[in-house]
Amino acid sequence: MALWTDSLGLPDSAFIVLRDLIHERTGLFYDNGKSDLLTDKLSPLVVERGFKSFLDYYYLLKYDPGASDDWRRVIDALSVQETYFWREIDQVHALVDVLVPRHFSNPGAATMRIWSAACATGEEPLSIAMALDEKGWFNRAPIEIRASDASAGAIAKARSGLYRERSFRSLPCELRARYFSQKSGSWQVDPDLQARVRWSVANLAVDSDAAAFSTVDVIFCRNVFIYFSRESTGKVVQRFHRRMATPGYMFVGASESLLRLTDDFDFQEIGSAFVYVKR
Repeated sequence: MALWTDSLGLPDSAFIVLRDLIHERTGLFYDNGKSDLLTDKLSPLVVERGFKSFLDYYYLLKYDPGASDDWRRVIDALSVQETYFWREIDQVHALVDVLVPRHFSNPGAATMRIWSAACATGEEPLSIAMALDEKGWFNRAPIEIRASDASAGAIAKARSGLYRERSFRSLPCELRARYFSQKSGSWQVDPDLQARVRWSVANLAVDSDAAAFSTVDVIFCRNVFIYFSRESTGKVVQRFHRRMATPGYMFVGASESLLRLTDDFDFQEIGSAFVYVKR
């Protein structure tokens, strides 16, 4: 990898234009101190394409109308798929124990729609589905769960429903026994639970992609904005606010904050979690 990077080279000028193009198309932002990280992730793709410089690769991504497959590879290479079942579970409990009962307390309430907006390999939406199933909500009320990620590779893994031990480090053993079965050294999710989630590829930096999903009651967009610029985060949050229901509820990661970015949401403690509530 280092040999590839050294032979290709990434002068400051090329890094800036490539970084800015990736930022524009994906929301991901690599500041000047992260050029090595960017080159490490993209070097194999440049070499595979037969190019001798990152600048050549930039011109392909920027100007070639047939570069959609290349962009899919870029997003797969840059996507962070570090996740696991039952992560930051207090937020899921707030949904299941407070928000869902509140929604269906009104006679004739419409279907509750939940979107996991950057689901990586699927552990988050499946955790939501497990928690809802444990409380019997699927037998009592109409609930729809949609899950998306910009990485087609991550969504392919989510659709396969196969997970390794690392994904289960926080999931109670009894839930793994109930909802998964061993298969070829991995764990296969129960087909009925898998069917509760509708999987799609969607890039949050593309307005038309977000528009197809964001007319929902609840959005989980956790541990995404830490990789976005302030500008990209603001655009995505604004799109969410414009289209989601009122009241609408948005969960972000515990290390993320929108308090200095927008005043379109109230920051409330619901159950044992903090939630951004659409005004």
